[in-house]
Amino acid sequence: MVKHTATSVVTIERFIIEQERQFPEATGELSGILYDVALAAKMIANKVRSAGLADILGAQGSENVQGEAQQKLDVIANDIIVKAMDHGGRLCAMASEEEPDLIQIPDGFKCGKYVLTFDPLDGSSNIDVNVPVGTIFSVMRKITRGTRGEMEDMLQPGRRQVAAGYIIYGSSTMLVYTTGQGAHGFTLDPSIGEFLLSHPNIQIPARGKYLSVNDSYEQYWEEPVKQVMRRYRGLDGDHKPLSVRYVGSLVADFHRNLLGGGVFCYPANAKAPRGKLRLLYEANPLAFVVEQAGGLATDGHQRVLDVMPTELHQRTPLYIGSRDEVELASQLLGAGALVGAA
Repeated sequence: MVKHTATSVVTIERFIIEQERQFPEATGELSGILYDVALAAKMIANKVRSAGLADILGAQGSENVQGEAQQKLDVIANDIIVKAMDHGGRLCAMASEEEPDLIQIPDGFKCGKYVLTFDPLDGSSNIDVNVPVGTIFSVMRKITRGTRGEMEDMLQPGRRQVAAGYIIYGSSTMLVYTTGQGAHGFTLDPSIGEFLLSHPNIQIPARGKYLSVNDSYEQYWEEPVKQVMRRYRGLDGDHKPLSVRYVGSLVADFHRNLLGGGVFCYPANAKAPRGKLRLLYEANPLAFVVEQAGGLATDGHQRVLDVMPTELHQRTPLYIGSRDEVELASQLLGAGALVGAA
């Protein structure tokens, strides 16, 4: 493990190499995927910074597979990630929130033993008003025979992820990832074009300060969900009230809560009984990160990372963040005991 001190400068490349050395059997393929993700993040960050100057704000005029209006930057970010990842020989397939089917590796390029799922630009509708947005990604090992990736390779429970993380494009660009050895954050230094280790071994506070939830859906929540929210606000019982902070960008809300302590909630409701967030592209990768930071994630019935997906674009309710707050939600919603990372 890299020892980070006040005077050390640790690039993401050096950090990944040091982690890889702890596993003599490592082939370097997973490290290569993380390098490629970091490269794509730099390219997307550049596009986000110039969004207001390059006529790439606003809607594209088409819908994605979710039935949502695609933003111009959604399409650009999706293309950047695909082109950064499809020729390295490390992946056998990809899946994007913006694409209806699997993204196969083009003919002529080697197929590897990993699959990648990603949300290219979460919260992109906020770009026009300069609210932080982000990219979310997840890596799993191929489990089927043959060269090319298949649907079965994608439809694995989140506990089988070998790497996951997100990039937030805000006042600075930050990449947070885990390979099961803790959660670590890197901030992009634009003067040298490198991600530098800025937040080693992130630990989310066990007790939260913030509640991130869209209150406009309260009329559609079932009574147990309303009870959870009343407890969070200190209206029932002796729970200290949480401060409400919600900007409508999952990555931005999650990042604040990860560093400062809090819980993000998107419950099921009468209009979206299966939830709204995507299991493979959003819930699973962030659940892996938060568990590695000492937090928890549940869908209201079970640990998110134990959910067995049946569809590529499966949706899910989500309660994610500080351990005490997620355990409270799990208890009031009648879910079983949650067991996160040790």
